[in-house]
Amino acid sequence: MTMLETTQYWLTRFWFQRAMGLIYLIGFLIAVNQYLPLLGNDGLQPVQLYLRRVSFWKAPSLLWINCSDRFILVISWFGVLLSILALSGLSDSFGMVVSVVCWSLLWLFYLSLVNVGQTFYGFGWEMILLESGFLTIFLGSSNVRVPMFVLWLLKWVLFRIMFGAGMIKLRADPCWRDLTCMFYHYETQPLPNPLSWYFHHQPKWMHKAAVLFNHFVELPIPWLYFAPSPLREIAGGFTILFQIILIFSGNLSWLNYITIALCIPCFDDRFFSHLSPHISLLKAPLDLPPLSMLHVAFVFALTLVVLLLSIRPARNLFSRRQLMNASFDPLHLVNTYGAFGSVTRERMEIVIEGTDAIFPDASASWREYEFKAKPGAVNRRPPLVSPYHFKIDWQMWFAAMSSAMMHPWIFPFVEKLLAGDAKTLGLLGRNPFPDAPPKFIRARLYRYRFTARDDPSGNFWQRTFVREYLPPLSLDDFRSGRI
Repeated sequence: MTMLETTQYWLTRFWFQRAMGLIYLIGFLIAVNQYLPLLGNDGLQPVQLYLRRVSFWKAPSLLWINCSDRFILVISWFGVLLSILALSGLSDSFGMVVSVVCWSLLWLFYLSLVNVGQTFYGFGWEMILLESGFLTIFLGSSNVRVPMFVLWLLKWVLFRIMFGAGMIKLRADPCWRDLTCMFYHYETQPLPNPLSWYFHHQPKWMHKAAVLFNHFVELPIPWLYFAPSPLREIAGGFTILFQIILIFSGNLSWLNYITIALCIPCFDDRFFSHLSPHISLLKAPLDLPPLSMLHVAFVFALTLVVLLLSIRPARNLFSRRQLMNASFDPLHLVNTYGAFGSVTRERMEIVIEGTDAIFPDASASWREYEFKAKPGAVNRRPPLVSPYHFKIDWQMWFAAMSSAMMHPWIFPFVEKLLAGDAKTLGLLGRNPFPDAPPKFIRARLYRYRFTARDDPSGNFWQRTFVREYLPPLSLDDFRSGRI
């Protein structure tokens, strides 16, 4: 046995691969449910139009071969099937070749969706899944030893996620330096969950302590991922605790879950064997064969490529103009990460309303569309949706920060609501016009705040009208070219 391979991380690989299978499954289920209304041929940002504006080398994807809705669904459903094989461990049951093929196809299919996903797939956790998923290809099946270099590369991903988030906070918003960011974060984050209201109402000293804990976990702790035992286990434990707190306090898709998965390489088989008597029943075979020369060659090549591609992301970590959640190559092999470099002080929400009145004047009766996750009705409890992700809800949070012209997808979105498009309506929580679409739709901007502890209404939100976001629009406005 050499420094390149080990049998001490067999359980580590086992649990990490199961976790990655779960994350892939969530990602592909989101694609099955949302990709076509968002990016299909009749979606808000059709892939086929995007492919006319870019080159293959800028956005490599299988959808260059065929971008039909049927092909997109085939890729998405095959991704679901392969994810289940990886999650169940069946992909490992037939040896190295089947394992590599399974993980390679998962990565290729998801890359194909992300690279042409435009606005709706420009999130940091998409890149984390692609980078981590690519490394998972080289971990090997359960009947061979574990390549140690790949585990170190996975910890390098974890380091950039955590340390990058810490550095961007110190450089960007001064509230991270004066310890006041948590005064606002729980209320203004993209999608609060049922506990966010309670987190928001903690005493100010607890909010400041939370910021200090954030800096502790994101700045000194990541360096210990590469330390010997027990320091690396302590570092992994602090990171997992931090991610669990974030899961309880808000909806951040699978960002926290995949970060927890990347903590798994911080722990060896001895740790997992003592974690639970039930887990200890699962033991690594004692006579695992060494890695093949071909596998060793691929691991060395992978390590060299990652080291070379890491130069720009590593420099970015210490740059005064640090980028957050950026990719330096079209395959997303080595990226730079960060989260909440700035925290908004007020929560603005776009409320979309429709009317079936002939004229959209003061006498018209307006009814609100309700989204699945974003705040709307003030008496509605914020939902728990993570690790799932409602992409249109998240984009509405971004859109409320600037004018509609900065978010061109919102105009086809309104047009499809006016047309009563079933796929688009499927993205929403409630359609206030079940019998026939409205004649006019408008959008209004409100300032939302959590209600006070002693508020007698029982509501979760209070809102104040700010201004008109979009004037009343009809289908004629779109068909005549005025929009």
